[in-house]
Amino acid sequence: MSTFAKSSFDAAVYAASRPTYPKALFQLIFNYHEKGAAAFPGNSSASTTNQGPQSSTLRPRWNTAIDLGCGTGQATTELSPFKTVIGVEPSKGMVQKAREQIEKALGSEKTSQFSFVQSSAEKLDFLENESVDLVISAQAAHWFDWNKQWPEIARVLRPGGTVAFWTYSEFRLPKYPSLTPLITHYLQGKNPDTSLGPYWERPGRTILERHLVDVPEPKKVLGESVTLTDTDRVYFSGPYHDTSPTTSPSPNAPITLPIILRSQSTWNGLLGYFHTFSSLHNYLEKHPDDALKHGGKTIAERTWAELMEGAEKEERENKELEEQAGEVRVRGEDELIVEWPVAMVLAKKL
Repeated sequence: MSTFAKSSFDAAVYAASRPTYPKALFQLIFNYHEKGAAAFPGNSSASTTNQGPQSSTLRPRWNTAIDLGCGTGQATTELSPFKTVIGVEPSKGMVQKAREQIEKALGSEKTSQFSFVQSSAEKLDFLENESVDLVISAQAAHWFDWNKQWPEIARVLRPGGTVAFWTYSEFRLPKYPSLTPLITHYLQGKNPDTSLGPYWERPGRTILERHLVDVPEPKKVLGESVTLTDTDRVYFSGPYHDTSPTTSPSPNAPITLPIILRSQSTWNGLLGYFHTFSSLHNYLEKHPDDALKHGGKTIAERTWAELMEGAEKEERENKELEEQAGEVRVRGEDELIVEWPVAMVLAKKL
C-alpha cells in the first residue's frame, strides 16, 4: 500500500475487497530463492538462459524475510517459513491492521516471529548489512524510488539472498471479453468525466500499468559496485497477451506464465473493489456533486451498471448463437470470476 492513503481510508474494507495472493505465487518465490531461474517451469536445468552474466551459487538461508510496503499484511503472513519476518509500512493505521491480520490468519500463539516497523521502504537503517535472506514487496514497488531502493536492498541482503516484488494491474472478466474496452476506458481513459485515468497518482500508476518495465536494472543504479544479478521478469498474463510487455530492461528473456491471480466474487463484490481505488476518492473530491448530477449514481456505480448491462448483452448474444431460450438477467449477487495479470521482478544477491 502506498503512502498516498487518505485519512478516511478504511483498511478493513480495502483488505476485504482486494484479491488474495495464492500460495502458488509464494511457492514460486521460495523455489527461486532455492534454485534461481531453474525454478521456472520448463527451465529445471541449471541453464544460464535466465541467469544473466552473473548468478549466485551460494546456498540460501531461511532466517530473515522483510515485506516492503506491507500494507494490511496479506503477503507478510505467507512468509512463515522464515524464522524472523518484518513488515515495513509507512502508514501507522496499516501497521495496526497488519498486526491484526497476522493474528487472525495464524493465531496469536504463532505470531512471535512477526514484527512491524513504521518506515519508508527506502530507509531500512534498522537492519544491519547483509542480515536479510528474502525481500518482497506486493503491490507497492511502483511507488519506490529505485535510485535509493536498489542500494538499500543490496546493502541488507545476505549473499545468496533473494528479492521478489510484484504488482497486479487492470482486472479482466474472463467470461465477458467484450467488456475489456470499457474496463480500460474506465481505468485508463483521459476523459475526466467518464474515466478515472486522470485521477490516479503518477508516475506510480503509470509504472504499474506498464508492468514494472520502468523499474531499472540493479546494475544501472549500482554501477560497477553491483552485487545483484540481472533481474528475471515474469508475467502471469495467460491469454491476455496484450498485457505482457514486448520490451524489458533486463538482458534475461521475459517469462510468460498462466494467470495466477483470480477471485471468485460477485457483481456486488466487484463494486466493493471499485470503492478501494484511490483514483475514485480523488475523483469524488474533485466532483463532490457527481452523484447528484447523474441520477444518484457515482461514476463507479454508473460504470458498474454499464458493465452489468454489457454482460447481459454478451450472454444474450451467446444464447442466440446456441439457439437457447430463456430470459437473461445479471444481478448483483450473481457469481463472477475476476482475474488480474501480475508482473513480477526477481533477482539474487551475489
